Amino acid sequence: MMRHCEIRKLEPSELPQAADALLSALGDTPSAHGRMQFAYASALPDGTLQVSYLLSQGAGKPYGLWRVKPDDGRLPSLANKLPLLGWYEREMMDLYGLQFEGHPEPYPLVLHEGFAPDAPPMLAPFDRQGKTLSGHAMPPTVPSIIGEDIQRLPFGPVRADVVESAQFLFFYIGEGILHYHPRLFYKHRAMEARFQKADLRTGSVLAERVSGIDSVSHALAYAQAVEAALGWRAPRRARYLRVILSELERLYNHLHYLGHLSKTTTLKVAEAEGLLLEEKLKQINAILTGSRFLRGLVVPGGLRRDLDVSKLAAGLDALEREIDLYMERLETTASYLDRLQTTGVLPRQVAFDEGATGPVERASGLDRDLRRDHPYAGYGRLNFTVSVQSAGDAHARALVRMDEIRQSRQLIRLALGCLEPGPVLRTEAVETPDPDGEGLGWAEGVRGGLLYAVHLDDARTRLARVKIKEPSFSNWRVFPFTVQDSNMMDYAINEASFGLSVAGVDR
Repeated sequence: MMRHCEIRKLEPSELPQAADALLSALGDTPSAHGRMQFAYASALPDGTLQVSYLLSQGAGKPYGLWRVKPDDGRLPSLANKLPLLGWYEREMMDLYGLQFEGHPEPYPLVLHEGFAPDAPPMLAPFDRQGKTLSGHAMPPTVPSIIGEDIQRLPFGPVRADVVESAQFLFFYIGEGILHYHPRLFYKHRAMEARFQKADLRTGSVLAERVSGIDSVSHALAYAQAVEAALGWRAPRRARYLRVILSELERLYNHLHYLGHLSKTTTLKVAEAEGLLLEEKLKQINAILTGSRFLRGLVVPGGLRRDLDVSKLAAGLDALEREIDLYMERLETTASYLDRLQTTGVLPRQVAFDEGATGPVERASGLDRDLRRDHPYAGYGRLNFTVSVQSAGDAHARALVRMDEIRQSRQLIRLALGCLEPGPVLRTEAVETPDPDGEGLGWAEGVRGGLLYAVHLDDARTRLARVKIKEPSFSNWRVFPFTVQDSNMMDYAINEASFGLSVAGVDR
């Protein structure tokens, strides 16, 4: 039944009507709530497939979950009605062999054109030796481009600097970009397949490595999904320590973001200062936890071990003035503001329809934050403000992150004030376990809403299926809408302003 969800079983023929009803309920001006989140397939014990559609129904309300069994491997596509489902449907086509009839882009997404597996990868036994898929590389399917003056530039997958593998296809005239096509999914680590049959502690290790820069967020969403399935609840001290770890992760990531954004605007000193501040935060992380990336702590039931936080406040206080002066200097640098303002504008409606999340959506006027709307860990008892901007440009995205730096420091102080002596791990049911061994967990990660849907085996000791809704998967889908009709000189700034992770997509 999946805890935290209101389940509705549908027939394939009922899906379009359900989607229409969801759109009607939104009204002419959609609120920040009541929209589809993601969709995924899973194999049932009898060998048949089931597709689950998760949608948010408003702050403080349970999630909605539609479940439908495909008819002979086919379902009607909802991508024309709910555009953010376009990539999820294509993902299921590639990995589960499903067909979504009427899909506006029925092309490979994860496997790329020209590669043909012997069986759908998620239905075949997981090959830990990394069997190579049969086939050969082919160009992506893109719209027909007509015109002698139009130039075509495939950039990547090997790019300058130390960056993740991705190819970006530009069609442009002069500096004006007519069409942009990101080609991701070059590295298949089969993360979701690796979860299958793993024990619960191994699942924590895997979750931390889906996207290393979001180790705490992934581990926390996974742990809370397992806890929901088993009826566990982390002890009070662990819940507030989870807040502290999450906000430390947000702090160092946002400082790295500002340093990288400064680099794209050719502010070399500002780049160096942002990365230096990031390094100082990572050193605080290492002193506190033994890991610069805060790994090895969050597990189902709480934390693996307790933390000595007696010196944390002093360490952060010593950096506070440096960080504030750094952000103040950025916001008073004319050349920096000139390059960011009006660059990469993402309209609110597009952000909503295409599934933007995190600072990206909040910079476009969508007031959503899982920490406040669906409180978890200790957030429900902590007072903070969700930063929202309306311009939707690169500058707005930077402003949201700057304010989140200030809010993260405040949240850490508040959480420290709530800490009391006590255990940090409890692995026993305090609520009725989910009868089907299913649970949904979430966290507001650095890049946005992160959700884990967990299905346990019959013994409730191992994982049968884990589905990850990664924020970068959502924001990479949205990003091209800000590139079309822009210019080549602003591209690097625009991409940096989104703070995208390739590893989160190439899972």
